[in-house]
Order: sequence, then C-alpha cells, then structure tokens
Amino acid sequence: MQEPRIAAHDLACRRGDRLLFRGVTFGIEGGQAMQVAGANGTGKSSLLRLLAGLTRPFAGTIERVGETGLLDERAALDPDLPLGRALAFWSSIDARSPAAVEALGLRELLDVPVRYLSTGQRKRAAMARLLGQNATIWLLDEPLNGLDVHAARVVEDLTAAHCASGGIALIASHQPFALPNMTMLALQEYAV
Repeated sequence: MQEPRIAAHDLACRRGDRLLFRGVTFGIEGGQAMQVAGANGTGKSSLLRLLAGLTRPFAGTIERVGETGLLDERAALDPDLPLGRALAFWSSIDARSPAAVEALGLRELLDVPVRYLSTGQRKRAAMARLLGQNATIWLLDEPLNGLDVHAARVVEDLTAAHCASGGIALIASHQPFALPNMTMLALQEYAV
C-alpha cells in the first residue's frame, strides 16, 4: 500500500470574477499535518474543497494518494433522522466505529434528531463519521467551531493519533489547533 500524499502545484482558485489566491504549492506526506491560516474570505474553505476534488482549480494541479475525507460545516447527516440512525446510514458505506461515538461523547445523543443537535454536537457527529470513513487524508474545515474545551481536546487528540498512525491532516482554522510538528500555510501570502 502506498503512503498517503497530497500536494498542490501552482494552485489558483477563482470564485465568480474574483481570484482568491494563486501560486499555492506544497506537499504533505503520511504522518504530517498542516494548518491553513488566513483572514475570512482568503479561500481556506475553497482550498480544502479543491483538495477534496469537489471543485476544480482555476489553475495548477493537485496530487492525491490515499482516500480523502472532508469535515466542514455540512455534516452530511439527515436532519430528520435520530443521530444513531443517521450515522447507521453511513455505516453501510463506512465502517462506523462505536469507539468514535464513545470518544466524542455521542452515546446519549443517538436518539436525538440531527436537526436538534447544537453546532458542537453536529461537529462531533461529523467527526465520528469521518473516523468511520477510514480516510488517510483528513481535510478539516474549522473543526473546533462550536466545541467546548473538552471536545476540542478530543478532536485534537484524535487528529494527532491519525497523524501518528501515518495519516495526513490539513486543518483550515482561525483557532489555534494543538498538534505536534504541524506546519503552517499562510494563505494571505498567495492572495491576489
């Protein structure tokens, strides 16, 4: 099995008539993490969507080796289903992990319809879903938004364990994210 890798070469992103950034070049190997930083509107979320293959770059190329999982503000959980059933739907596709439900403190929420979950609870549910995907490349868009201090620490610890086991994490966040040996990509340096 090949070691995971994700790289961008001279990447540019355009939204409407506006060029958000250009010339973004980096490479990350298994076991590494990088935080994407920048002010609102600089293209952090757009960069992650490009890397996930959900949109096409205006210019440049992306290289991905390994399965990619994206955690963003859209939890991809049916809002009308209780959380347990919403996660069970994905377990037929992913490998749902009961340990992830426990680690993220979701057991007592399994009967609650997703639409009634708080922002932090939805974020933790999305993280449980990401863990079930067994993706080697994690793209985390504002993963700590809405989380209390304890839940934020759990997400940081899960991400550190993912990297320690040879996975990759790219984190777009305004908040500090505690992860050893993480590099930084300051997106404003590539703004047009």
